[in-house]
Amino acid sequence: MDETALLRGYLAVGAILFGLGLVGFLSRRNMIVMFLSAEMMLQAISVSLVAWGRFHNNWGGQILTIFILTVAACEAAIALALVLTLYRRSGKLDIVVWQNLRESSLPAYVDHEIPEELEADEKHWPKLTPAGVEPQHSERDEYHRTHV
Repeated sequence: MDETALLRGYLAVGAILFGLGLVGFLSRRNMIVMFLSAEMMLQAISVSLVAWGRFHNNWGGQILTIFILTVAACEAAIALALVLTLYRRSGKLDIVVWQNLRESSLPAYVDHEIPEELEADEKHWPKLTPAGVEPQHSERDEYHRTHV
């Protein structure tokens, strides 16, 4: 196989992994999923570095990738400890819960797409309908999730 075609293939895989990681990081609010998406982006960069190192017959890319993997392992341990600590304090993995850590000059983030959770006394409990009658569906409940 031609070296250029091989490099192109590795770079395409790296770009796809980076794109998937970026979409996952920007679209999810769960801290663990965001962490895994960031790790995926880091691995995509590692694949690209190894591909460039192989293409230029230089060990610099592989050595840098080994260094990145070492740093990533340490970063993963710290990040998981942080996620665990934050979960113990709030009981949720939703990143919006920690918006009070923002700078004081920034406005509070309000997610208009996801409706506020109903209070305990306002919850609507499901009711059984008589046999043969289709239950009523709320469009809001079908298309909007109340939690992540």
